Amino acid sequence: MKRQVEVFTANCPVCDPVVEMIRELACGRCEVTTYDLVKQCEDKTCLDKIAEYGIKKVPAVVVSGELLDCCKDSAITEAKLVEAGIGQS
Repeated sequence: MKRQVEVFTANCPVCDPVVEMIRELACGRCEVTTYDLVKQCEDKTCLDKIAEYGIKKVPAVVVSGELLDCCKDSAITEAKLVEAGIGQS
């Protein structure tokens, strides 16, 4: 079963390294979707997802429908991404 990884970004110098780190870590079981909130998505689904997941800041990472704790109150690190299952077969 694929691990759904959703990345919410403002396409900025703070967000870009997180997006790149996730791309590097992602394995064959990870399906990564990136939402650029500056451009928004055509059907505005990304805005609904922000409310659904309770996202208050970007970058934010959601794995299998759960906003990572590090996205709520601390920095996103490689260790926290791996702990969430990104890059693990």
